Amino acid sequence: MLAIRLAKIGCVAAVAFYVSLVAFNNITDYWTNFVFVTHVLDMDQIFPQSDIRWRAVTSPILHHVGYVLIIVVEILVAGLNAIGAIMMARQLKAKAQPFQQAKSFAVAGLALGFLLYEGGFVAVGGEWFGMWQSQTWDGVPSAFRIVVIMLGVLIFVSLKDEEPA
Repeated sequence: MLAIRLAKIGCVAAVAFYVSLVAFNNITDYWTNFVFVTHVLDMDQIFPQSDIRWRAVTSPILHHVGYVLIIVVEILVAGLNAIGAIMMARQLKAKAQPFQQAKSFAVAGLALGFLLYEGGFVAVGGEWFGMWQSQTWDGVPSAFRIVVIMLGVLIFVSLKDEEPA
């Protein structure tokens, strides 16, 4: 049982670490992924015959706003998961109910991460802006990988815990 709790804490901490690195890289190497966001929003790399080009957002200011919003959400996801891992660790040997309650920040962070990658990257970027059509700027497979990880950890963490032995 203690091993399961440690596994849950470790999974949440690993997500916090990963998303922290993503946010850190997006801040310290801003222009690299900004170019990615620009191409997706400009829709300049989708199929030439595509009829969805009218959806393009070509304003550099809106490109920055969108990218900064992504970074802010990444920071929130990382922070909520880090706090969640710490709160869960503090209740490691507690009864089931306090440990279950300690998961609230982790659940919020994982759910927000899922929404960022599924709602933001797969749905909005992939489908609305046609990112999947680009050979160079298709981030859907990477985003989907992260969606699966977030959802898997969310399900695992959300499972009820038994009373400690």
